[in-house]
Amino acid sequence: MKEHISREKAFELLKKYNKEAFHLQHALTVEGVMRWYAKELGYGEDEEYWAIVGLLHDIDFELYPREHCIKAPELLKEGGVGDDIIHGVCSHGYGITVDIKPEHEMEKVLYATDELTGLIWAAALIRPSKSVQDMELKSLKKKYKSPTFAAGCSRDVIEKGAEMLGWDLNDLLQKTIYAMRSCEESVNKAVENGFE
Repeated sequence: MKEHISREKAFELLKKYNKEAFHLQHALTVEGVMRWYAKELGYGEDEEYWAIVGLLHDIDFELYPREHCIKAPELLKEGGVGDDIIHGVCSHGYGITVDIKPEHEMEKVLYATDELTGLIWAAALIRPSKSVQDMELKSLKKKYKSPTFAAGCSRDVIEKGAEMLGWDLNDLLQKTIYAMRSCEESVNKAVENGFE
């Protein structure tokens, strides 16, 4: 298992640079999604590592949106984060702001699911339940195919991510619904408690 920053320290570091509830909620969602995928794909012993990369992936986005994944290494190094996590975090900006290619399966999962979690969350918010618990693949696909729905979530990146993983797009969508179901309750609690 890789040495890494503790989850508690990682969350404090995230909150140092991120104050908006939207960004904190997204970070916690991606953390939970990465934790689920680590277990699902047979990397259970590295579950915490995958989760921390997910938690910190947008550390620079709120303050430096134009330098996303460019400013991150500096902020992460100052926080005592190792190079392996820094590479993982920055690789999700591949082809967008940086040329750091996702290499490990963990990095490919982050690349594929980051934008997708935003799209699934937007789809959940317009459901009567406001939840992913009762979301079906069919209804998500309808939203996914509508270019005006959650237009800020890049379908191109999601599809490239599925391709990097060698997965069918439907598999990626379905798995990520399951992953978001696994962490929805804990993310909602964190929101209610003001991310304390």
